[in-house]
Amino acid sequence: MKLLKLTLSILTIGLFIACGGTGSKEESNAEEETMTSREIMRQEADAKENEPKETTKNENEESDVVEITIEGNDQMQFNLDEIKVKAGSTVKLTLKHVGEMSVTQMGHNWVLLKQGTDIMEFGQKAATAKERGYIPESEEGKVIVSTSLLGGGEEDTIEFEAPKKGTYDFICSFPGHVALMKGKFIVE
Repeated sequence: MKLLKLTLSILTIGLFIACGGTGSKEESNAEEETMTSREIMRQEADAKENEPKETTKNENEESDVVEITIEGNDQMQFNLDEIKVKAGSTVKLTLKHVGEMSVTQMGHNWVLLKQGTDIMEFGQKAATAKERGYIPESEEGKVIVSTSLLGGGEEDTIEFEAPKKGTYDFICSFPGHVALMKGKFIVE
């Protein structure tokens, strides 16, 4: 805007000098031309300011994406026991196994369960489902989403839409871990 005013001032001075700087009819014509030029430039600037800004789908998606990183360690602990998100948002969750033990010794996953699921019962059934990453086939209907089973130094990222408003449980379903590795996923 300052540049526009400076340009208009220079144009006005130039027209004033070109017209001889007298109070003649030519001066008033120059002023009218300058005012007309000024009005046109102002209208163009106003039109640009009022133009709707172009947004791409990616920009809109990014604004609705909640990125969460949760860590599991060799002491059977998540670093978070509560996660809050807005209903309808896209959640990009990364599970990092920050320990050193292998997946067979101290594997971790992150499992989001449907409301009303008994986490201890789920954990007992999960202990027998080694070949399925400790997600028992009989309990799949109780799982909203889960990561892969990870060993020390590994990570996995999943993306999902937050479920309806409410409080949900998340756990690690590796045998025996549900007692310590659990938390609340709160959708507001």
